[in-house]
Amino acid sequence: MIKHLDELLEEVKSNPRLKLAVAAAEDLDVLEALKKAKEEGLIEPILIGDKDKITSLCKDIGFSISFDEVISAESLEESASIAVSLVKSGKAHFLMKGLLDTSILLKAVLNKKNGLRTDNLISHVMAYETSAYHKLLLLTDGGMNISPDINEKAMIIKNADIVAKSLGVEKTKVAAIAAKEKASDKMPATIDGLKLQEMSKNGDFGKDVIVEGPLAMDLALSQEAADIKNFKSEISGDVDVILAPYIEVGNAIGKTLTYLAGAKSAGIIMGAKVPIVLVSRADDAQTKLYSIALGSHIASKSL
Repeated sequence: MIKHLDELLEEVKSNPRLKLAVAAAEDLDVLEALKKAKEEGLIEPILIGDKDKITSLCKDIGFSISFDEVISAESLEESASIAVSLVKSGKAHFLMKGLLDTSILLKAVLNKKNGLRTDNLISHVMAYETSAYHKLLLLTDGGMNISPDINEKAMIIKNADIVAKSLGVEKTKVAAIAAKEKASDKMPATIDGLKLQEMSKNGDFGKDVIVEGPLAMDLALSQEAADIKNFKSEISGDVDVILAPYIEVGNAIGKTLTYLAGAKSAGIIMGAKVPIVLVSRADDAQTKLYSIALGSHIASKSL
């Protein structure tokens, strides 16, 4: 089981290099991350976009890229379409967002005829490593789905489970968090948490997934807190996935882990036929590298 992000890097380095299609690659931050990823043996990039800008930026940072690794596109939409088509045809193994709006890339991904859509929902999964927790903690969804309903939350859990299983988790423990552990009609997140727990008990997520809810954050992360509150749980203090009830909650938890707890992290979009690496301009170089590694690792499991 992979418990640290540096272990993830080493795992990916030991595997054959997968090809990563980068839409609108004419972005200095993205190219610097790709340069490091290629130098460390993580991926082979295919850069799509404004060819002149891409080659100029690569030259500026000393990124040696061959002619056939850069594909010209006349617009952001064409760049996204080409990147998706490369994956669909098997010429690339996963995707990365460059200098274009997420909506443009996802429109190409979700195209009914030529895209990479599945029956599942697109959702964002973050993996966090902090000294305060004994293994990687997955957080979903703080980046894509604003206010998911119960069926969407079920699909978000399934996406997170794929990530967890790729990291070697045998039985994925999911905490559907809320402000308290008792269901109340005044707090919809608690009702959803209880329903998801019932779905888990009925086998809706498979035998290797345990969902409990509603759980307050302390009960999810601390066995000691559960003992003090005399709360019986199979997962307290050992959760693999924190399921946020709304995007604001997931976003706030993630930024708190990063900026106050100093957590390392990697982020990925799941739910399409391949993982999609989506990094923020605010992410440091190491976070971008970890995110590329996570995408490669997950993509390798489906080959």
